[in-house]
Amino acid sequence: MVSFGTSYEETRKKTIDRIEAEIQAQYPQYALYRAWTSGMIRRKIEQRDGIHIPDVTEALEQMRKDKVRTVIVQPTHVINGIENEQMEKEVRAFADCFDQIVTGKPLLTSQEDNDTVVECVARELHPSPDEALLLMGHGTEHYSNSVYAALDYQFKDRGYENIFMGTVEAYPAFDSLIRRVRAYGPKRVILAPFMIVAGDHASNDLSGDGEDSWKSRLESEGFPVTCVLKGLGEYEGIRQLFLSHVASSVAQLNKEQESGKPHNVRQ
Repeated sequence: MVSFGTSYEETRKKTIDRIEAEIQAQYPQYALYRAWTSGMIRRKIEQRDGIHIPDVTEALEQMRKDKVRTVIVQPTHVINGIENEQMEKEVRAFADCFDQIVTGKPLLTSQEDNDTVVECVARELHPSPDEALLLMGHGTEHYSNSVYAALDYQFKDRGYENIFMGTVEAYPAFDSLIRRVRAYGPKRVILAPFMIVAGDHASNDLSGDGEDSWKSRLESEGFPVTCVLKGLGEYEGIRQLFLSHVASSVAQLNKEQESGKPHNVRQ
């Protein structure tokens, strides 16, 4: 299980830990190894808590030493962005170390994934018609960032005119969101992170007291604001989607075992 990671213990328990626990419960025959891709967070955890969390290469090397022969690498990444591409590169380096190794899909990979996530978020947060819900994604310079604008369009296309998708580090940016929120004219604004964990961005960029946070900027516009600091990993529908991605990988491996197909790294 590969995650970006978080230094916030409370949200980790509700999100990353729970996703891993449910996948382990569904597939007890598999040993579960954890890897985090953020070197900064892993260093912080080690310095603060004395706990070493391996990166992808370290985890795969440990599997090799443990004589594991079949591997599924399942990320909890939201999109097929920079972190996921780096993970796949590290996995490919171990192509000849296992009989079978396959990488599972991030949360938003297919149109069906997008459909599921849109309905899941709308069901979990269900803003009333006189409210606007603003979702904060991370955002990236990677071309996959376009999925955020696509999701914003899809919310509207499915009738959720008052749900708006933005990012903290890319497009759609807050300035774009605020123009559309003004045009909608809600009596109240709900803010929520569109990230697996409700960590640093949720606590500071989204809901912090600093003048640049989304909460402060909306309040300066005269909107009453409510913050829902709930990571996507807390939503049952999101966890079920990750489980379905693992199930697809298991089915692929079983099919290849039956056909005798040579091993390789597959996605």
